[in-house]
Amino acid sequence: MESLDELLCEAEKAHGHLCAGQVLGVRMAILGCRRLGIDEPRGRDRKRLVTYIEIDRCATDAIGVVTGCRLGKRALKFRDWGKMAATFVDLASGRAIRVVALESSKQRARELYPEIQNKNQQQMKAYREMEDADLFGEQWVEVALDAKEMPGYKGERVACAGCGEGINYDRFVERDGEKLCVACAWPEQRYYRPTGAEATPHEAAPDEKCECA
Repeated sequence: MESLDELLCEAEKAHGHLCAGQVLGVRMAILGCRRLGIDEPRGRDRKRLVTYIEIDRCATDAIGVVTGCRLGKRALKFRDWGKMAATFVDLASGRAIRVVALESSKQRARELYPEIQNKNQQQMKAYREMEDADLFGEQWVEVALDAKEMPGYKGERVACAGCGEGINYDRFVERDGEKLCVACAWPEQRYYRPTGAEATPHEAAPDEKCECA
């Protein structure tokens, strides 16, 4: 595995900036991989690792950089628990370790570098140097990873009887002999609300410039 500085550089490029959360995420992932004996998570060991992340913050991107786990590969699992924590699962051995950032690490950063007034800069410097035991709590755990959650799983694709949209990975709900998507089965739980208006393609004004250019 690359050095801490090399991985932080990659994380910064992927995320767009470097912050204390990025440092925590990189170090958390390094620790998890080391405990599992995974030396090359993005190389020869790339099919061994599945990671559960419990927060949608900067650390999540950093963990993805180190581990190579991605949502699109079905190797990164998001649980919206609001905790700076991640569980690393070794598919080869079945072992799993949960690593959580300690709240006390913030106070420790203040003690180490009281002269740095900017909290993010203070924590970034301290988190690079602190011992793992001062940054993280560790717990060996068991994770029941269902076959349907495995990377590479192939399930049937069906059309929802309600909206007609396709559903992958057996994420349908059977009700009264029909297969429904989650949105049609439980419309009150949708994250979106249909307005009834027809969507039309966006046409850029002549002087409008793409922000990606």
